[in-house]
Amino acid sequence: MLLVLAAVLALLQWRRCSYALLASALALLLAAGCGPLPIWLLAQLQSDRSAAAPIEWGQRNAIVLLGAGTVRAAGSGEVEASLFAYGRIGKAAEVYRACRQAGRECKVEVSGGDALGLGRPEAAVYAADLQRLGVDAADLLLEPRSMNTWQNAQFSGPLLKAYAADRVLLVSSAYHLRRGVLYFAHFGIPVVPVPADHVDGVLSWLPLSYNFAMADLALHEYTGIARYHVYNAMGWNVQATKPGAW
Repeated sequence: MLLVLAAVLALLQWRRCSYALLASALALLLAAGCGPLPIWLLAQLQSDRSAAAPIEWGQRNAIVLLGAGTVRAAGSGEVEASLFAYGRIGKAAEVYRACRQAGRECKVEVSGGDALGLGRPEAAVYAADLQRLGVDAADLLLEPRSMNTWQNAQFSGPLLKAYAADRVLLVSSAYHLRRGVLYFAHFGIPVVPVPADHVDGVLSWLPLSYNFAMADLALHEYTGIARYHVYNAMGWNVQATKPGAW
């Protein structure tokens, strides 16, 4: 966009403005590709220290696992969890075992539909992985309809209410939790954020595609958070649910 504006200004003979935009575009390119921008953006997203506090268990605990996509395996054609999902799946299983060891009742709610149209919802794919990691099938709650984080929160409410959970733990990647907590709170669901994994940029003298990917990842989260507040201000979001009413 900056390059297009610079080209238009150059055609209009506004050369100083054009040069300023070109310099800004170059600075932004280097900040993103060489690491400073994604490092800063991700640090702000993943800075919630409360997530590292010991978990205080309730009597009926629900561990909500948010999806990170599925893929169709080459050769076999089987639908399996994406590379980015395994940290979340492993963390959910770890938290479940800790809950059981504490002698508390707990369920794992797996939230995720078939957003890519591969034939199996994320909830079903992840549930099979969780069982292989020791989660009892009777302790699994599946929500196979949601196509995004907003719907994860919206469709999880009825399941959590039916289970009468008094403590909800939200498991996802650290960069995703701020948006997830915000969306769940909109539907009246207070959650304890549990980060499954963290990501960061890499400082480099030359621009790296990895850093551009990390910048894009972070900007996607900030866009989702900003869109939520804009939609709220415009009255476009569904009415917020009062805490405890779910």
